[in-house]
Amino acid sequence: MAKILIVEDNSELMDNVREWLTQEQYVVDCCTDGVEALAYLGTYEYDAIVLDWTLPKMSGIEVCKQFRSQGGGTPIIMLTGRRTLDDKESGLDAGADDYLTKPFEVRELSARIRALLRRTPKVAGEVLKAGNLALDKETHKLTKNGQEVHLMPKEFAILELMMTYPSKIFSAEALIERVWSSASDASPEIVRKYINRLRAQIDTEGAPSVIRTVHGVGYALDIK
Repeated sequence: MAKILIVEDNSELMDNVREWLTQEQYVVDCCTDGVEALAYLGTYEYDAIVLDWTLPKMSGIEVCKQFRSQGGGTPIIMLTGRRTLDDKESGLDAGADDYLTKPFEVRELSARIRALLRRTPKVAGEVLKAGNLALDKETHKLTKNGQEVHLMPKEFAILELMMTYPSKIFSAEALIERVWSSASDASPEIVRKYINRLRAQIDTEGAPSVIRTVHGVGYALDIK
């Protein structure tokens, strides 16, 4: 489950985009000015950024330039009412990966986000496999030995993250950052409950859990 940052000062447009992307099973953070956007980007990790050109305090172009100058590689879609070729050139030269002119249909934005995510190595590939598990990111389905396993969205997101990085140990805080929005009040205890529910769904009776607890550190996928 990819995590998206929307930077847009039009509250109605921001709410529409957030609602649509949330229904599309993305984790969504939102902010309304350029300075706040850089603060979010310096604190959290995102898979894509939807960035308005005209923002209070700092323009989207300047946010893009600063983010890229600091080594930020997250794909950026620039939103703007500007339509000239020179404007598009300016946005792309500042480091944007795509450009969408207002007004636009949220379905088109969603399609462009999917296209950018497919180009990103860490989220490339629609089906993840580990042992007897196969997770289809496109259809949001998990199968175990060919039989579908029904997961709650957060359970699916945790497993998707672990299957994407199968050798990585995730702390509870890291899972909260990647799976929950930054405005949530999720805690390590809530993460533990989701991990236990996920184990109940995907573990095989009599066999060790496929999610290993590394005491004092976090959780890791443990499929040989």
